[in-house]
Parts: sequence; structure tokens; C-alpha cells
Amino acid sequence: MEESQELALTQLRKSVEKLSSSTEGYEVPTLMRFLVARSMNPDKAAKMFVDWQKWRASMVPPNGISDSEVKDELDFRKICLQGPTKSGHPMVLVLTSKHFPAKDQVVFKKFVVHVLDKTIASGIKGKEVGDEKLVAVIDLSNITYKNLDACGLITGFQFLQSYYPERLAKCYILHMPGFFLTVWRFVCRFLEKATQEKIVIVTEGEEERKFKEEIGLDALPEEYGGKAKLTLIQDVLPQTSPQMLTTNNNNV
Repeated sequence: MEESQELALTQLRKSVEKLSSSTEGYEVPTLMRFLVARSMNPDKAAKMFVDWQKWRASMVPPNGISDSEVKDELDFRKICLQGPTKSGHPMVLVLTSKHFPAKDQVVFKKFVVHVLDKTIASGIKGKEVGDEKLVAVIDLSNITYKNLDACGLITGFQFLQSYYPERLAKCYILHMPGFFLTVWRFVCRFLEKATQEKIVIVTEGEEERKFKEEIGLDALPEEYGGKAKLTLIQDVLPQTSPQMLTTNNNNV
């Protein structure tokens, strides 16, 4: 590790203490994610870290959000969990044609957390390192106006940006219809530059070939030209709640 990074980590820990919290129990890769997300600014990273701790404590039970708490959203059968990709990351696939704007926003937010936590946990081999990432694929094929949900998209991306810093490796958007462009331009107003740079709108031809190559045929479902079977997220056996995803309530 470079001396500048070690200095930033030391300053981050001190800044967190000044905010009446602690980094005890959190490994360097986890702390580095917050620093990278805030351009290596220790004070801004510390605020983000403490805000995350408070959010986890208020939003997520110690053992995570169970399937039963988000059953209504799971019943739409719109989220699949695949992978690992060629880069070694778990892949969450969103079948947007099966999504409808949520009537209960509290449950929907819990659902987003449930999906992100379970996806990240599925990529942990043994002990969590703290810098595990995920790949997201948003499939817009066969969507109608009933499936449009700008608020839902914004919620998902804002959660990633605010509470899962540097967890997103890449996001691919497939089969974007022309009428969705207006929605997407609106959503992009809420995306940080770093997030936008990780998003690829896949079109036919070279981009589609590159998408398949980067995901890998072993992880890509047959419906997309790969060899894998589609697996609903609720059919994937849950992993033990990883330490770095849960909040140490003594530190809040």
C-alpha cells in the first residue's frame, strides 16, 4: 500500500472517531471503498462511512432482510442471481418486464437491500475481504409503459452510490427501447460520474459480442446466448450474513 493511502486511512479512522463512531472491526479493503468513493478525502469518506453505519442499523436487522419480509416483490420472479462472471463477480439480472412500480416504498427499499446483500454475499468465498463487487444486468426487453419506474431505478442506483460504495463493477443495460430514453436521461441526473462510467448500454453487434465475452458463457443464461440456467434469487441458498455488510451496533 502506498504511503498516501496509509495516511488517508489513518486520517479516516480519526475522522470517524470525531463523529462519535469507530472503524474497529472493519478491514482495510472496506475502508478503502469509502475513500475511493470520496476521491480519497478522509473527512468526506468518514461522513459517508458513519452515515452508512447509521443507515444499516436502522434499515437492516442483524441477520439481514429475510425472504418473507419482501415476499410480495420476490413473487414477481423478476430477479435472477447468476455467476460467477469471467471476472469472478456474482451477476444480478433484472427482468424489467416483470417489474411494476411498488405500492409500498418501504418494502421496495428493503427488497433492494435484500437483493444487493444476497448478491454480494454469494460472491464471498470463505471469509469476506471487504472489496467484493457485483455485476448488474438490466434487461428491458418486452417492457411496456406499465413497467416504467424511474423512481425504482433511482432508488437502486442511489443505494449503490450511498450505501454500497465501489461494490458495482459494471452494469449492462440490454434491449433498451426508444421510448425508454427519456426515462433514462432523467435517471442519469441522479447518477454520479463514477457510476455512469460503469454503465454500458448494449446494442447489437460489437457491444453485444463484448458483453458476452466479459460475462462469460458459463455465467450467461441460455436466453442470452450462454450456457447457464436462469436462477431466481429466492432459489439460491442464502449465505451467512457477511461481517462487513452488517453493522456492528457497538460502533454506532
